[in-house]
Amino acid sequence: MFKHYFEKINNVAVWPIISLAIFFVFFVGLIIYVWRMNKDYIEKMSDIPLTDDETDYKNLKH
Repeated sequence: MFKHYFEKINNVAVWPIISLAIFFVFFVGLIIYVWRMNKDYIEKMSDIPLTDDETDYKNLKH
């Protein structure tokens, strides 16, 4: 059924390549973002569920 629709689309072979490129760029960007994150921020955020004091975490910057 879908084969019939895809045959009528011009340059249908380009779309999988574009999808792969977007997927690759997104995850490479995500890996770079996580790698460059402030380690102190990550440590403080991981401690939030274990503490009752909310005042220390209101002014956190990442």
